[in-house]
Amino acid sequence: AMMEESKLTRFQRRYLMDCVKRGGTLPLQCHPTSSKEPAPPFSPPVCQPSRLSAKPHLRPAKVCQAGDAYTREKFKPRARRDLEKEKQRLQNILATGKDVMEHKVKQMLVQTKEEEIPEPDRFEELVNEVQERKEFLAEMEALGQGKKYRRIILTEISQKMHEMEIIDKKRSEEMREIMTKDIPGGNKS
Repeated sequence: AMMEESKLTRFQRRYLMDCVKRGGTLPLQCHPTSSKEPAPPFSPPVCQPSRLSAKPHLRPAKVCQAGDAYTREKFKPRARRDLEKEKQRLQNILATGKDVMEHKVKQMLVQTKEEEIPEPDRFEELVNEVQERKEFLAEMEALGQGKKYRRIILTEISQKMHEMEIIDKKRSEEMREIMTKDIPGGNKS
C-alpha cells in the first residue's frame, strides 16, 4: 500500500521487492530507470567533507594577519597636470583677458586637419579583404566547418574581385587618356 501511495514506477517496485525477498536492507535511494547507481556529479573531494565536526575550524587572528590579506598598496601620487603651464595660462588670462593656450590648440587642430592622411587606396583595401576571407575560409576548413562557409565566402570573394576589375578598368582608361594627352599627335586608339 505504501508503494502505491508513493507513486513508484514498476521498475522501482520490482527492485524493492527483490531487496525484501533477499532479506537485504532497503536502499536509501532507488533510481527510476536502472539498478546501477548513477555516478555522482564531479566535485572536488575538498568540498564534500565526510563528516562535519561539532567544533568549527576557525583560524586564529594572528594567522589571518600574517598573510597578505591585510597589506595595502602604497599610494603613489601622480601629477594630473603640469602646474607651470597652468600658472602661465592663468597669468595670460589675467593679463590679456584671453586664453592664449586655447588659440594655440585651435591652430594645431586646424593644421592637423589640413594635413589629412591621404585616403587609403580602395584597390588595396579590396586585396586585403580578399586575403582575409581566404584566411577565414582556411581556418573554418581546418575546424571542419568549411562546407558551412565555403559558398558564402566564395561569393564575397567574387564580388570583391568584380569590384577590383571595375577599378582596374577605370585606372587603365585614365592612364590611356593621360598618355594620349602627353603625346602630341598620338593615336587615340
